[in-house]
Amino acid sequence: MLFHFFQWIENWGLGEAIRESKWLFPVIESVHLLGLAVIGGAILMVDLRLMGFGLRRQSVRQIAGDVQPWLIGSLIVMLISGFLLFTSEATKCYYHGAFWVKMTSLALAILFTFTIRRSVTRADADGIGLARSRLVAVVSLALWSGVGIGGRWIGFS
Repeated sequence: MLFHFFQWIENWGLGEAIRESKWLFPVIESVHLLGLAVIGGAILMVDLRLMGFGLRRQSVRQIAGDVQPWLIGSLIVMLISGFLLFTSEATKCYYHGAFWVKMTSLALAILFTFTIRRSVTRADADGIGLARSRLVAVVSLALWSGVGIGGRWIGFS
């Protein structure tokens, strides 16, 4: 049943247009990768600060607040461009383990970022403790790395 849905997505006019165009896929892929760079920077700034590295003159809360629009904006860009890329090769994705790793990592990363990580970045630094902050940062980096690695694995295999 799920496979038939993936086939339908790929055979949808949008997927066909992207697949048949000389320029659409590379342009969408470029936008997707630019979104990856921006979201990676936003994640790294906060997570490295949670680990106690860099930007020590600013609180974690302030840094997280400053990068929040970039995080959300780049996530939206990546979700839209990722969906467009998916439509052009959905059946390939269905059979590719990296796609499922990426989608699972993405779901967990989004959930973690907007729940646990957000509560830690908004809390009083003294109440959280360095060990908990570091653990949250490591989990965040691992989840978002899974998204990026899964995506590159799809693209290069």
